[in-house]
Amino acid sequence: MQALRKTLPKIPYVDLRGYSPLELLYLFRKEAHLLADGALSLVGKGPGHLIASLTDAASRRWLAKANNPYLEEIGLIASALRRPGAYVLNTCVEWGCTSGAWATSSGPLLRRVLDWPFPRLGEFPVVAQFRHQAGDYFSVTWPGFSGVLQAMAPERFAAALNQAPRRKHAGGFAGAWISGRVKTASTRALPPVHLLRRVFESAKDFLSAKSLLMMSPLAVPAIFTLSGTRPGEGCVIERTEDAYAVREMDEGRVCAANSFETRLKESELGWKARPIDSAGRLSKAMLLEGGENNLSWFEAPIANVNSRLVMIANAATGMLKVMGTAGTTPVTEVFVHPA
Repeated sequence: MQALRKTLPKIPYVDLRGYSPLELLYLFRKEAHLLADGALSLVGKGPGHLIASLTDAASRRWLAKANNPYLEEIGLIASALRRPGAYVLNTCVEWGCTSGAWATSSGPLLRRVLDWPFPRLGEFPVVAQFRHQAGDYFSVTWPGFSGVLQAMAPERFAAALNQAPRRKHAGGFAGAWISGRVKTASTRALPPVHLLRRVFESAKDFLSAKSLLMMSPLAVPAIFTLSGTRPGEGCVIERTEDAYAVREMDEGRVCAANSFETRLKESELGWKARPIDSAGRLSKAMLLEGGENNLSWFEAPIANVNSRLVMIANAATGMLKVMGTAGTTPVTEVFVHPA
């Protein structure tokens, strides 16, 4: 007799219209603790707790100094978790990703893979529907997280955030890391995850979102991929703290991994792409066709050992598909909206 095939868990959908990410944490407190345990396991529970405590305090001071609009919410999340880590996890951008926008007959299509080495991250994503003055949006997120990494706003736009390449520095990796932290500590701008949340809360359409992502001051460099609802509405916005460069959707597609591909790559002392195989992931993405509304394109090198989430979204039709992964292996069923 053939062994019974294991049923994968479903990704929960939660209607949070009129509520905030704090309520999401209340609903999935156990999962939030499992995610935090997984993050600490990367360095060991004892060292991880110490590192989380120290970096949490620094992140909290920075958010307060910057008068961050989500500081109170993050503070409530931290109080509810009753463990260190909430502040730093809500401000860090230490991940690699592959994203892109493609022209299709039903409207621009956003594809997105999130790569992050945290264990079990792919097991506990949630699709949360929020409502703000500009309209509804569906955020693919995790309990305890206040920002937006990827989301879709029906009849407005879809967007995803990639980590920018690392600044090259005469002092090597350590010099670049220290210099970056000093630079960030002196700014009052929003971190990328909070800017993207503000965009989904306030931008009424693709052009408004594009303008905000280009012109708003930013705490650290980032790469945004944005798709709209009309033909040609797709772009990649490469950002430093105070500069931007845009790549439009030419020949039916525009894609991003973790490198700058515009004039920004020659700025300062240059930039170094983030792992894993940013160039290979970008090249593979550029070969993809736009007509597929499934996840069959999720394969190496776009799919890699750090992959935790794969998503496609079409804001013109309101379509959203999401799957959690552990590397290249699915660990959830495919979430489909509308069902």
